[in-house]
Amino acid sequence: MTKYLITFTEGAMVPLSHPDLPAIAKAAEDASQEAMDAGVWVFGGGLMPQVASTVSPQGLVTDGPFPETKEFIGGFVVVEVDTRDEAHQWAARFAEACRCDQEVRVIDEPPEESYATSHGA
Repeated sequence: MTKYLITFTEGAMVPLSHPDLPAIAKAAEDASQEAMDAGVWVFGGGLMPQVASTVSPQGLVTDGPFPETKEFIGGFVVVEVDTRDEAHQWAARFAEACRCDQEVRVIDEPPEESYATSHGA
């Protein structure tokens, strides 16, 4: 099975003051629960806007980066399914619930044997 990252951009959902927000939040929660019940849910959540830090190889922590773009990831779900078509079906379910477009990307994972070898297992 393959893991897929399903994301939406920050600001894509209706504004937080929108009167339908409680219904949208409930629909998103229901879609997440459906994915869990189906056994495809891996992980998901929202991302705080523009709250990022960078850690150097020496351990130095700095604020940023501060993207100049108006679009950045606002939330995500990782699902593990057999086909890209299934990932698209889950993205459609989340798009309906959240009332915004969802982007689907494959998560490229190293083969298990390569990971085990490189980590001394």
